[in-house]
Amino acid sequence: MEKPRLLFIDNLRILLITLVAMVHLSISYGGVGSWYYKEGQSDTLTSVLLSWHNGTVQAFSMGLFFLIAGYFTPGSYDRKGPGQFLTDRLLRLGIPMLCFDIVIGPLMAYPLMRLGGWQAGGSYFDFLIRYYGTFHIGTGPLWFVEALLIFAIVYALWRAFVRKTAPVAQSNGRFPGSLAIAALAVALGTVSFIVRIWLPIGWAFEPLNLQFPFFPQYICLFIVGAVAYRQNWLLRIPNATGRFWLLVAVGFVVVLLPALFVAGGALSGDPTPFMGGLHWQCFAYALWEQVAGVAIIIALLVLFRKRLNHQGELARAASASAYTAYIIHGPIVILVALTIRNVALHPLLKFALAVLISVPLCFVLGNVVRKLPLAGRIL
Repeated sequence: MEKPRLLFIDNLRILLITLVAMVHLSISYGGVGSWYYKEGQSDTLTSVLLSWHNGTVQAFSMGLFFLIAGYFTPGSYDRKGPGQFLTDRLLRLGIPMLCFDIVIGPLMAYPLMRLGGWQAGGSYFDFLIRYYGTFHIGTGPLWFVEALLIFAIVYALWRAFVRKTAPVAQSNGRFPGSLAIAALAVALGTVSFIVRIWLPIGWAFEPLNLQFPFFPQYICLFIVGAVAYRQNWLLRIPNATGRFWLLVAVGFVVVLLPALFVAGGALSGDPTPFMGGLHWQCFAYALWEQVAGVAIIIALLVLFRKRLNHQGELARAASASAYTAYIIHGPIVILVALTIRNVALHPLLKFALAVLISVPLCFVLGNVVRKLPLAGRIL
């Protein structure tokens, strides 16, 4: 029997896509990270606050995306079978990824290259020849869609050759205790640190645009999501567990992260030891990132389940266009940033203005795009 729709998960998706757009705008105005458009140097306060924002969001946002994707994967496979499951995944994930790689990506890159003073080598056609000459799969934010496609294929292979029958759902399984959750978070932090000794934050496997330094969390939480579906964990997280991890999250984000950056010398302008290598800062940051990320994820799941498990007309529309909003948010936030680049505002105020314009626009245009001919089946 198909499980009822979890409206609080739909609402969480809206929040997560909003945060992704905010992170990319944050980078534009001085936050740490890599993005297509950056608006010059920012003051110290702006850089610190936006980097704190980005570090916090990175700790949990994409991991929660993968957990949610993992949660809905087993049921989809059970209903459709291997052939239809993979066909749907190829259509829903593969086509948007290729459209972004082939059409949207170069349309974003060309004007930014010209704006930055680089010579594109002549016409747009000449630029395309250069662009496709170094063609990568899963460019820009669509690396996430590419990773989901890979995970779906691996899951289908596992079900086809290892677990040929659907695992039995547990009707009375208990949600893991906080000690087990903490042990998982510490283990994830340790594995992340080991990976980052050789592959620091910012390193990517270029042909596929996959940042392996973050993938221990992504892989683990996708698996946790698949297990959670069988165990019905998302509806069984005790409220007390949510409150406990909310307190942990607040402490880690508000107190521990600033203290770690100060003690580790990040405010002096060199965050490199936090990014990777055999540095205590890298180990401490990896542990902070995973414990904080797990804490925020559990706190949000409980909060949204308890307080936001309902939708009005606006939320339903935003939820329906959430996937499309993610796909198209890149060019939208860049165009908004370029449109207001000459507005004389403090970077923090300009960031806030760009968010207020960009986020609603992503969902509104997402709703328009998904209603185009043939788009409804994919988006």
